[in-house]
Amino acid sequence: MSTPTPTSPTSPSPSLLLFSGGTAFNGVVEELKKLTTRVAHVLPVSDDGGSTAEIVRVLGGPAVGDIRSRCLRLSDHSTTEALSVRRLLGHRLPLDPTQAKSEWYDIVEGDHSLWNGVSRAYGETIRAFLVYFQNEILRRPSESFCFSNGSIGNFFFAGARIFFQSLDAAIFLFSRVSEIPSESLVLPVISTNDRLTLGCELWDGTIIRGQNEISHPTSGSMEPVKKEHHSVPPLPSRIKRVFYMSREGTNSLHEVFPAANPAVLDQLKSVDCIVYAMGSLFTSICPSLVLLGIAEIIATRTCPKVLLLNGSHDRETNGFTASCFVSAITEALNRTHGHLSNRLENLPSQYINTLFVPKDGAVPVNIEKLASLGILNVVTVDSISDPEVGVHYDPRSLIRSIADTIGTFKGAHILVE
Repeated sequence: MSTPTPTSPTSPSPSLLLFSGGTAFNGVVEELKKLTTRVAHVLPVSDDGGSTAEIVRVLGGPAVGDIRSRCLRLSDHSTTEALSVRRLLGHRLPLDPTQAKSEWYDIVEGDHSLWNGVSRAYGETIRAFLVYFQNEILRRPSESFCFSNGSIGNFFFAGARIFFQSLDAAIFLFSRVSEIPSESLVLPVISTNDRLTLGCELWDGTIIRGQNEISHPTSGSMEPVKKEHHSVPPLPSRIKRVFYMSREGTNSLHEVFPAANPAVLDQLKSVDCIVYAMGSLFTSICPSLVLLGIAEIIATRTCPKVLLLNGSHDRETNGFTASCFVSAITEALNRTHGHLSNRLENLPSQYINTLFVPKDGAVPVNIEKLASLGILNVVTVDSISDPEVGVHYDPRSLIRSIADTIGTFKGAHILVE
């Protein structure tokens, strides 16, 4: 891939749409701001693990954990108050249920030190929705809520969603409270006030219900989990497809077809670059891609369509090569293994025209196979080796590579601060 010359005209700040989950791309968000804040972050709302699971179990509604996580990463931290708000909404309660409940009452009653540095106006706004969340729990005496490892941001978000009866309104409020740049959009791929259940079908015919059960089953534990393939038991067979299930569904006969968020479809039509971010392939990326309308728009776009290859394997992709990732993305968008009436037959190159590979990553890059799929532009990006999570992209190099890719398509040099 050629790099624009220094004499190329300078292009204005580009616009991006990112398909991602709530954690893997978070480490890049700060660096991305140096390139652009004109970013639509598209996130699934089907996560049913951790404290999100407890909220969904007792109060229902879509999962808000991934959205809350990205909102906090995008939030302002340039002032003392902004940092205080970020610290409050990013706080997690202790694992011990008794200690967690005690600390929660200190917070909701306004007596906790986390309120230090938060102005009266901000404090009253945030606390009002925490109180509302608490009242909603008390209205359901038959369900005992466990506060263990609970996220204060999740509780605030859930309170706002229930109060407004709107996920979009809750995101708007959270965005304003945490002072996210107005041109940065956090979009649920499905705009709903209902609970969503993700299912997957394995190649051996097994059906698994629930995102948490697919990616990192924890036997009901509220402790934080690690998704590396060595920390959870392997799947009995590779994943064939993911799909959405009815609330009580147990097999593929209970498949449902929620509509994609219209705001996501609108953004797809106009952004300068589409990125499939690194992360859990089948439970973070594919849930956004299998929805009707997503593939139809992506296939018509002539902008950069970049897949960020993972630096290591997890339970969902153990044994995968780079071409396996490309095929999985293509089959999800084409809905290849779904209902016949919904299937498409687009080529991989209509969805992906650039593959980023982290240097020294664990996923084999089979260039010849990629070329046979029409993926000819493979870019190696500097990486960082972390003993906890393995190889991951160096944020600065990744954003520079994204800028160069967009610049090549636009014939202009893209500035990165």
